[in-house]
Amino acid sequence: MNSIDVRDLTKEYGPRRAVDRLTCSVLPGRVTGFLGPNGAGKSTTLRLVLGLDRPTSGTATVGGRAYSTLREPLRHVGALLDAQAAHGARTGRDHLLALAVGNRIPARRVDEVLEETGLAPASRHRVKTYSLGMRQRLGIAAALLGDPEVVLLDEPSNGLDPEGIVWIRELLRRLAGEGRTVLVSSHLMNETASFADHLVVLGRGRLLADTPMQDFIDARVQPRVRIRTTDPLALKSALARHGHDAVEQAEGHWIVHPARVDDIGRLVSDAGVPLLELTSEVGTLEQAYLDLTAADAEFAAPPRKA
Repeated sequence: MNSIDVRDLTKEYGPRRAVDRLTCSVLPGRVTGFLGPNGAGKSTTLRLVLGLDRPTSGTATVGGRAYSTLREPLRHVGALLDAQAAHGARTGRDHLLALAVGNRIPARRVDEVLEETGLAPASRHRVKTYSLGMRQRLGIAAALLGDPEVVLLDEPSNGLDPEGIVWIRELLRRLAGEGRTVLVSSHLMNETASFADHLVVLGRGRLLADTPMQDFIDARVQPRVRIRTTDPLALKSALARHGHDAVEQAEGHWIVHPARVDDIGRLVSDAGVPLLELTSEVGTLEQAYLDLTAADAEFAAPPRKA
């Protein structure tokens, strides 16, 4: 199985411990979002998995093997860590051809990934003329070049336009649907929520969560129900009989918290309360993430005083 397995992984830089006894697995067939505040150890972990740095202790393997032992590694693992890594004087096609030759990948595969990433029309332009979004697409093309079973991408949406963001979502889901192992590091919570099935969250180098995304949200953000009615007294009375409290909002609606829309809808309907609106306000990944990591952000602006 082509999982990414990290066991008791630790990396120290002098007195600072960037990764602290981290243990987790990234499994095939799903998109795993890799989250954490700045300085949490995400980039260091990715570098350790890819053999770009040596751990102080512990192990990081791909399919049970260290990355450094893989022959023709692009055939097994595709990665994007830095969209600026391509040599600016080369054309996009020449950059990919150089990678292909070193990994015994046929030249036709270069043309396939250029087409897949939308770069075919600019493939013979020098990389230094590329926009940030185009460089990002080139980095993704390089990651896909060997048709790998494992894909690691760091901030793949960075610099992409709206069409590109929709494209990367669909790409990630397709790769996971094909049974590949997909790990995506990102700071964009709303974007991560659009494609991730599972989350691994770090804080100060330690594992904070390793769980399905919806379970992560449900455990930290209780659902609320938004109600608008022409008879607030009847609403409050019906809710109170069942142990619920409604809080009036400035916009004229009421919030019941915590509660689920099916339960509230049933009891207010039975009570004959006239409704103008009944909506579930489910928790978001951003809310759950901030709740978990508030104490683990290494760099955070102080709250403004009222």
